[in-house]
This record gives sequence, C-alpha cells and structure tokens, in this order.
Amino acid sequence: MMNLVWQRFTLSDLPLKEYLGTSYLHRSLVGLLHSWRQTSLLMQWGDTIAAALLSLVYALAPFVPNNPTLVGLLLAACVGFWLLLTLSDEASPVNAPTVTPIHLLLLLYWAVAVVATALSPVKKAAFSDLVTLTLSLLLFPLCARVMRSPRLRSWLIILYLHISLIVSVNGVRQWFFGAPPLATWVDAESSLSKTTRVYSYLNNPNLLAGYLLPAVVLSIVAIFVWQSRLKKALAVTILIVNGSCLILTFSRGGWIGLVVAILTLLGLLYYWWNEQMPLFWRKWFLWIFLGGLTGFLLLTMVISEPFRERIFSIFADRNDSSNNFRRNVWAGVFKMIGDYPLLGIGPGHNAFNQIYPYYQVLPQYTALSAYSIFLEVAVETGLIGLACFLWLLIVIFNTALLQLRRLRQSRSTEAFWLIAAIASVVGMLGDNFFDTVWFRPAVNTVWWLMVALIASYYTPLPQAQDP
Repeated sequence: MMNLVWQRFTLSDLPLKEYLGTSYLHRSLVGLLHSWRQTSLLMQWGDTIAAALLSLVYALAPFVPNNPTLVGLLLAACVGFWLLLTLSDEASPVNAPTVTPIHLLLLLYWAVAVVATALSPVKKAAFSDLVTLTLSLLLFPLCARVMRSPRLRSWLIILYLHISLIVSVNGVRQWFFGAPPLATWVDAESSLSKTTRVYSYLNNPNLLAGYLLPAVVLSIVAIFVWQSRLKKALAVTILIVNGSCLILTFSRGGWIGLVVAILTLLGLLYYWWNEQMPLFWRKWFLWIFLGGLTGFLLLTMVISEPFRERIFSIFADRNDSSNNFRRNVWAGVFKMIGDYPLLGIGPGHNAFNQIYPYYQVLPQYTALSAYSIFLEVAVETGLIGLACFLWLLIVIFNTALLQLRRLRQSRSTEAFWLIAAIASVVGMLGDNFFDTVWFRPAVNTVWWLMVALIASYYTPLPQAQDP
C-alpha cells in the first residue's frame, strides 16, 4: 500500500503514453508542422541543430556573466527551436518517453509562478522576471530531448568539462599572479583580508564555485567512463585543476556543496559496486573513504591557516560579517514570507528589490536575494511554490534512483553519468542552502543540464506493476 502511495506521489506509475495518446492538446499541437518537417532538409538534422544551440549556451555562459541579455537571447533561440521541434514531431504516443514526471512538475511550478506574478504587488517587475524564468525552465525540455541521444549527451558533457577547464585555468592563474578584488568578498578586519579569492571570468568567487562543482563530480566519473589512458589522464587533469580552483575560491557554500556531492557520489558508487566487492571492501570501503576524507580535511586545516579560518567562520554565527549579513537579510525575508505566505511577491530579483527595502532590518543590509534557494523560492512563489519546488526535487531524485536501479541490473556504464548527475544536483542544493548563485545564468544552465541528464535516462515503469 505504501509503495502504491509513493508511486502515485512521485508519478512513477503515471501512464504517460496512454495520456498523451488521448490528450486533445497533445494531438492538436504536436505534429502540426510534421508534413513541413518531412520536406525540410534542415529539420532532418533537428536534434543536432538543437545540440549546437545548447553548445553556444554552455560555451559562452561563464564568459559573459555581466551580459545576461546575450544569454537570454541564446535561451530564447533554444526555446524557439524546441517549440519548432515539438510542433513538427510525429503525433504519436511513441514520443511519450520524451515527457517525464519531471516535465509535469516543472510545468506545475511554472503555473504557480504565473499565478504569483498575476497577484504580485509589483506586477511589472515580476512579469519581466517571469519571462526570464520561463526561458530558464524551458531550457530543460530541450536538454532532456537532445541528451536522449548517447552521442549528443556525451558531446554536451565533454563540452562543459572542457569549458570548465578553461575557466579553472584562469582562476588558478589568478591565485599565483594575484587578482584585484571586485567586491568585499572577505571581511576587511579578518586575517583573510589579504587572501586572494579567485573568480576567473565569472567575477564572483561564490558563483565560480557553484559553476565548477558539477564539473568536479563529472570529471571524477569520467575517470571510470572514458576508456583510453589518454582520456583518463585528461579526466584526472580536469579533476585536479577544477578541484583546485573551486577550493581557491574560498567559497564556504562551494566547499559545503563539494563535500555533500562527494559523499553522495561515494554512496552511489558503493551501491553500484557493492555486489562485486570482496567481503573486506564491502564492509570497510565507506569507513576507509570517510576516514581518509576526514583526515585530509583535518590535515589541510592544520597546514593552511586561511582554510582553517574559513572553515571556523562557518560556525562563528554573527561574529563573522558574512554570517551576520545573512542573518539580518533572513530576518527581513521571514517578514516578507509572513506578509505574502501563499503565493509570494512574484518571481525574480526585480520584484525582490522593490519589496525588500520595506522589510530590511537596518539600512546598510540591502540585498539582491534571500541568500537561500529555499527561502528565495518561498518569498517569490509563497509556501505553495515552495511545496511544489520540494515536490519537484523529490520527483527528480525518485526518477534518478529508479533509472539507476534499472541500469544496475544491466551493468551499463552509462549509469556513471547518471550517478554524477545525482551527486551534482545534491551538491548544488547544498551549496545554495545558504546562497542563491543557483539563480545566476552560468550556474542555472548547468543545473538544468544535470536535471536533463537524469531525465534523459527515463524509462516508464511497466504498467503491469499497477494493481
């Protein structure tokens, strides 16, 4: 009974093929341009063209952090082409696997955001950011569609890893040769005031850490997936450079996310290899790795004073300026949520910037966001939006674990990319528990790439499992 309830809650047993086959809206729109597509030479390469558009997004996003217009135009092109592909698809239930439970929850969250915009006290500001949110959300279905092809999936992963390597090389160079601080990233009164926090092309060390986190996880997995020695050496190089650059950002959120991601990756790899391990490693693998990781962190804290002080500052509460700032912002954010509990103030930082000044605790504590992804969702779309967002996360992880179980039975090495995607998503949530770099294009596009990577493996449960 509990299993049935869980399947219904996570939409695991939803008969998507049957639903799409009988949906009037699906039959009316999908296939509308199919006859034109059959005669178009260009559209015969539809998915390849879509992959090229996505490649532009992921190749340029980290290099133009201060030009959201360019990224927005690229996202608009991706969304437009996705609509063209969808309208020219064959109107057949065979296309149902391209729609997953994740798509449905994403549509529900978008609908909540639309209602929140309509009821926002600052409708104009909320509407402008609703457009941005829509473009961001619609990147997911195009990525999920393209990445169902193993060849194109591999291409996008390789592209992201190589772009991240270029970004990280510049970050490491800043550590050795110095870089002027672009903002007060370090408390001027602390002993870390002279410490360089690298930011590379993204002009923000916290943003850089959020961008690199999935690349570190993917590069670990690439060591197992890529076959030749040369490719494995490349994966190790990407891991070392990206990992070093992420650490040198001195982003506490990035460090937390990295530890959470590695622990998740460890647990999933143990699940994958458990049955093949000798009895000794089956019993002691986790403990040995956890002990090694703990020892490495403790040794680093002893050797490196900046690292030690940065770690201790996490627990300094209001004695640390960054912690104190967040505490004061959160006090105002909770008041905003209390006044707009159900549907919030509307999506986006423009709406936040217009409403927050009325709630800020002290004049000097102005803020661009709620400094927590979950508080930001709650303040933008209310508790209804937060519940929908949490439901979306549950469906994402449930879908991922179901597909991992299926791939484990066939021992497909493709499962390693799925494992990396799960660990990356968990790590990015850990990073953004006390920050909101998740909403910035360079990080947000990578987030939807990881979620799309999960969705690309989706295979519906056999309907014979229904009672």
